[in-house]
Amino acid sequence: MESQRKRILIIGGYGQVGSNVARLIRKADSSIEIILAGRNPRKGELLAKELTHAETAYVNLEEGFNLDQFRNIDLIISALGDHSNILRETAILNGIASITVSELADQISPTAFLSLHKTIAAPIVFAGHWQAGLLTLIVKQLSENFSHITTVETAGLYDEKDPVGPLVTDEVTGFVGRSLIRRGGNWLHVESKANARSINLYDGSSAVGYPMGTLDVPSIAALTDAANIRFDFIVGDSIGSNKGLEASHDLYIEIEGTLLSGEKTKLRTIVTGLRGNSHLTAVGVYLITESILGLNGKSEHFKGGLYLPETIVSEDNIIKRLSEFGIRTIEDIS
Repeated sequence: MESQRKRILIIGGYGQVGSNVARLIRKADSSIEIILAGRNPRKGELLAKELTHAETAYVNLEEGFNLDQFRNIDLIISALGDHSNILRETAILNGIASITVSELADQISPTAFLSLHKTIAAPIVFAGHWQAGLLTLIVKQLSENFSHITTVETAGLYDEKDPVGPLVTDEVTGFVGRSLIRRGGNWLHVESKANARSINLYDGSSAVGYPMGTLDVPSIAALTDAANIRFDFIVGDSIGSNKGLEASHDLYIEIEGTLLSGEKTKLRTIVTGLRGNSHLTAVGVYLITESILGLNGKSEHFKGGLYLPETIVSEDNIIKRLSEFGIRTIEDIS
């Protein structure tokens, strides 16, 4: 029945990330009602017609956010920056599930404190990880090969030929500053420019990476208890560009430690999303949405609370699952 349809509000819904998320949701479920919201609703009209059971709405977070203009929202997805935190606070206070993808590690404390004062009736997901958690989910699976991990060094390569929207542009231009890393078991806030490292790329060349305080860093620490953890931002030619294809977005993962067999090793893995940065982020958001709403036969996640991608997305083999979205994983590259 019409009243039983789930309703999803995507803020920034017709941008690069938001439109990819909307299409993935529609592919999984033909009945969910999708509201594409932003400052210029006319830009989303063609997408709304393409999706069916979709509409556009005007939302400008600089002017505030009025939930009363919508009805019976089940999930709010923020596909743009929300510096006032109004979307997530509205979700908490009204028992609505929420996914936010644009914040760094030092920006989540207001919600953490609010959660200690309010009852959270629906899942509130911190997804300010690189690609909304895909990097950390892959590290989680790879770490199962180890009995002890000393170092996890990760990086995301941005190819300037990759067309991105405002959300991703903010990410790739706003990394310079103080970043959270773990070194020798100590948590440090360091100056990005003063703590660069060289990263070997797929084609044998190298690029300079600068640390960025994404939520992957504390998440990976919680998963692995490694003494040394960092995420770096790189600009360079992607695997896709090098092969004469569209620009891809590439993730580099190096895990050093002791395998279950007792052998000490460094496992190097490259993940490449041939459809670029925005598509990878959208896949991460979609997998979280799938878990919250119970799409594709999964159990609907009713329990309220604060979540991370790796605590709400349940996949026995995330690497295999990501291959369904055209995301390729190359392991043990020397």
